[in-house]
Amino acid sequence: MDTAAHPAGNNAGHLTITPSLYFGTPVVLLTTENPDGTVNLAPISSAWALGQVVVLGLGRQGQTGANLAVRPELVISLPEPRHWAAVEHLGELTGRPAAAGHGPRRARYEPDKFTAAGFRAQASHTVRPPRVAECPIQLEARAAGVGTDAAGDFLIVEARVLKVHADPRLVVPGTQHIEPAAWSPLIYNFRHYFGLGPELGHSGVSETPSRSAAAAAR
Repeated sequence: MDTAAHPAGNNAGHLTITPSLYFGTPVVLLTTENPDGTVNLAPISSAWALGQVVVLGLGRQGQTGANLAVRPELVISLPEPRHWAAVEHLGELTGRPAAAGHGPRRARYEPDKFTAAGFRAQASHTVRPPRVAECPIQLEARAAGVGTDAAGDFLIVEARVLKVHADPRLVVPGTQHIEPAAWSPLIYNFRHYFGLGPELGHSGVSETPSRSAAAAAR
């Protein structure tokens, strides 16, 4: 694009800054299997989905990445805004003894994170790690690839979804679709927690345009 023809491209009126790029993404809770058969539960804030694939960004020092490198089954559970305090508490814990006391929070070792955070484990159908019962959307998955980012600072996991569980109140009756107006994910926006505001509109390829638009108009 020719920036000379588009003055906005010159950042007129903008500040040039170097933030940590944690712009708004949904929080997800990952359950993986530890070497001794117990379960690790960890919150992450870097996740995006395309079709039946979810790409996850993980810290290299955590138990989750170590587990997935040798035991690729996992569950991706999506909490609601009301769970933010429990998610924040999970962020202060680690399931890897060697990682205790490290990182910006000086994480504390906790082998039973479900109990520590007040969540309940719910048996999965196709994978060994359990789902988080309180989460309205749960994705059973398998890591198809675990690598690092270009700089080698983070782990990038490509997870293929095997089965989706959804709270009935979020499903459009008689369909396989999530009702967007009924679901509010927990969003991690520059290290602050948010829910969704009122719907503004829908895309031209939405599979639930009439219902979501009607709900937004009420």
